[in-house]
Amino acid sequence: MHLLDYNPDDLDVTITELLVATSDSADHELPSVVSTVLQLLRNRMGMDVAFVSQFVDGRRTIQAVDSLSDFSPLEPGMSDPVEESWCQRVVEGRLPEKIDNAAPYIASGKAPDPGFPIGTHLSAPVRLAGGKVYGTLCCFSRGVKADGDIDRLRYSANLLAQKLSPQATESTF
Repeated sequence: MHLLDYNPDDLDVTITELLVATSDSADHELPSVVSTVLQLLRNRMGMDVAFVSQFVDGRRTIQAVDSLSDFSPLEPGMSDPVEESWCQRVVEGRLPEKIDNAAPYIASGKAPDPGFPIGTHLSAPVRLAGGKVYGTLCCFSRGVKADGDIDRLRYSANLLAQKLSPQATESTF
């Protein structure tokens, strides 16, 4: 019997330790441990790609990404107009945070065609203290995975926001 309410090997605990316990102060730069967090999230959630985007000066820029070795459609530094991104549409509520099957959204024009296959797409806004949006924490798979855990992604996005909040005030849409 455990005295704790969780398994110490649980992914949420690991992510918390990486994002919260690795430093005593907030940092306006993306913490180096984010790559590890993305890899853990992607692997545990069974997704093909996990990434963090940032919204600055009307653009969405990929800040960190982890993907399968045979499928890497995104790279850090890639940028596009924020208005053309799925990320912005999720933040504005025009797309849901959890899309089990993206094909109907793409076919109807509700989501722009990314030029590569997306089956399941999960996206959680990274909201800084005061409500400003840093960007999003997202993951997706090429196939449909109806068991995508949006709550875990939201939890991780909130931890990342706490890590970034005190000094990351200069960037929003």
